[in-house]
Amino acid sequence: MRIGFVINDLETESASFTTTRLGMQAVNMGHEAWVIPVGDLAYDPDEYIRAHAYMVPRSNYKSHETYFADLKSKRARVERITVDELDVLLLRNNPADDAIARPWAQNAGLIFGRVAMRHGVIVLNDPNGLSKALNKMYFQHFPEEVRPKTLITRNHEEIKTFAQEQGGTIVLKPLQGSGGQSVFLVRPDDIPNLNQMIDAVSRDGYVIAQEYLAAAAEGDTRLFVMNGEPLRYRNKYAGFRRVRSGGDMRSNIHAGGRLRQAEITDVALELVEMVRPKLVQDGMFLVGLDIVGDKLMEINVFSPGGLGSAQRFEKVNFNTAVVEALERKVQYMKYYRRNFDNVELATL
Repeated sequence: MRIGFVINDLETESASFTTTRLGMQAVNMGHEAWVIPVGDLAYDPDEYIRAHAYMVPRSNYKSHETYFADLKSKRARVERITVDELDVLLLRNNPADDAIARPWAQNAGLIFGRVAMRHGVIVLNDPNGLSKALNKMYFQHFPEEVRPKTLITRNHEEIKTFAQEQGGTIVLKPLQGSGGQSVFLVRPDDIPNLNQMIDAVSRDGYVIAQEYLAAAAEGDTRLFVMNGEPLRYRNKYAGFRRVRSGGDMRSNIHAGGRLRQAEITDVALELVEMVRPKLVQDGMFLVGLDIVGDKLMEINVFSPGGLGSAQRFEKVNFNTAVVEALERKVQYMKYYRRNFDNVELATL
């Protein structure tokens, strides 16, 4: 099996990233795993997609640190490959990371991925589905039972009214963005300064004003969903818990959160069941759900990370399950050729 991993840029990747771990696992299972910076994709005059891509020189690795070091070294294979000849193309670049410095790169993976589908490449997550999820408005397409009450606007007065209706405690965050940036917890005592907080968030566009979930004080749980089902391998769920550090309301790891083992409850599994139809409809092969109490805070469809953290606590290699799922999809293609749309293959 020949796999391509589209990333933002090799210099911004890390040995600990889920993409790195998936690439190493694919190599260890006997597959070609090419890493493709999104800026190195090209559409040639013969109407094929090609790219300058990187692959490690060895066929077996014991650590993702060694794998990643080889990938960035002079020993790495660097070739201009034909993307249309790959079996699977995984879109693992995060558009939010390129929003400011490289806005031209935000949609590039989706654009080139759509063309690659024409020649039979399985593109995951489905690029047409991902195009619907380029900002947090996508979350509002899921059942209201799974979501906190939400207002999306740039109007200061509407946000103030919403805050009053919620008892003075709300969360403010940008419609576009990730990683806990520009996220504010507004308490009743903060109302006099609400205009300044709104101004800080609205610099980047629309503002999400959201009901504050009291359970957020205890952190959140990241649960992976693959093929529309909770990712489970060797009777273990792929998930972990993030707990706040100090008084910071954000539980994101790079915002100071700490990791703990997750307990996947019946409530969490019911949430998966409620969002499953939409994920399947949009061809979302691998996503991360961020769960607080009995609600979802976010559905991560662009390069969801943390499989290594789940492995650390559950002591099983979830990357194996993901690569095995890709193997099955490629086998389905051999049986049925292109009798299934990409969006259907994405969650088979």
